[in-house]
Amino acid sequence: MLDIKFIRENPKAVQKGAEAKNVVVDVKKLLKLDAAKRELQAQAEHTRALQKELSAAVPKASPEEKKKLLADSSKLKEEFSTLDERLKKLEEELKVELMRIPNIAFPEVKVGKDESKNEVLRISGSPTKFSFKPKEHWQLGEELGVIDNERAAKVSGSRFTYIKGKLALLQFAIIQFAMRNLTDEKILASIATKAKLDVSLKPFIPVIPPVMIKPEAFERMARIEPKDERYHIPSDDLYLVGSAEHTLGAMHMDEVLDEKDMPVRYVGYSTSFRREAGSYGKDMRGIIRLHQFDKIEIESFTAPEDSTKEQDFIVAIQSHLMQELKIPYRVVGICTGDMGGPDARQIDIEAWMPGQDKYRETHTSDLNTDYQSRRLNTRLRRKDGKHELVHMNDATVFALGRIMVAIMENYQQEDGSIKIPEVLIPYCGFDSITKK
Repeated sequence: MLDIKFIRENPKAVQKGAEAKNVVVDVKKLLKLDAAKRELQAQAEHTRALQKELSAAVPKASPEEKKKLLADSSKLKEEFSTLDERLKKLEEELKVELMRIPNIAFPEVKVGKDESKNEVLRISGSPTKFSFKPKEHWQLGEELGVIDNERAAKVSGSRFTYIKGKLALLQFAIIQFAMRNLTDEKILASIATKAKLDVSLKPFIPVIPPVMIKPEAFERMARIEPKDERYHIPSDDLYLVGSAEHTLGAMHMDEVLDEKDMPVRYVGYSTSFRREAGSYGKDMRGIIRLHQFDKIEIESFTAPEDSTKEQDFIVAIQSHLMQELKIPYRVVGICTGDMGGPDARQIDIEAWMPGQDKYRETHTSDLNTDYQSRRLNTRLRRKDGKHELVHMNDATVFALGRIMVAIMENYQQEDGSIKIPEVLIPYCGFDSITKK
């Protein structure tokens, strides 16, 4: 969430920033609650101080004075208790309003109502050309016997699938390929040099995080909404994560990280779950939009002055991986109306999907500044001992289903087989997926 002091000093900018993200908030109402809270807090503190003063005078008082002091002290204690109860309710009401306010987008982020205003920043490679009409991935998957939505629907319902045979092995190969790149300092150095970035070359720590998260941690990550997209387990009051970043980002809540350890970088692999409540009728076939899917995600904690170049480095890593796979893609700056609430800047990568004859989003990179860390109370201890909030970045390394779709459609052959990108062959041990 935003700093209340910043909101007090910049109410118009905060209101405008929320409107740019299509978020309905009432900054005037919030500031009234804040003023009422501070006034009540002052009354409570004054009452408490008087009560303590009277209590301290009791031992030295005469019996007659003592009786009056105890009565007055008891009355002040009750008054403080009433004020404190009112204060707690007001603080909770203020917290709800604060939680609704999104992060303010950077000035360079394009203002727009929806994805139609997103801006293509650069394009890598030309759309793949074929001497035949390319098929969509679900057709290839069904014909090769490596995607089975029909049996999954029988067992689990719609928007589930069985990924089988060599396609399953390809997924594990992609995981190994990604982990190899993100944990190798020499590869990271090469990426930074090519992108002309002066950043830390510290490798990412591999993590297999929990796939369940407590409501409090989810809320503090500012990712629990929209709740209709989340799977909730009432018996245990736990949510299934929608991405590895949800539990990776909450790892250090209520902790202090040392400046000497910055940046703290994680790369996490997990199964993810989304109800896809608002996507009725979209991508019903294949593995583009499922209730259960696997992702490899980045979570990075940095000093505030390094967070923007950290995101630039993350996008350079994403681009490197796509170039290694030799899949055409474009880098897209996301406008205010299409970006997430915690984001100050969001950059996506969209892969060319020849079977669909269009680009589809495969990667996202979110720079959240101190918006999440303020809710999480994740702080940085400077060398001089002073504390401040860390900045946080999260990003997709690979949404495994979507990157396999891109591989299948771009590497398909006229006979219906699929070639394996050369860089992945050492990890999977075969060079094509063919009909049996």
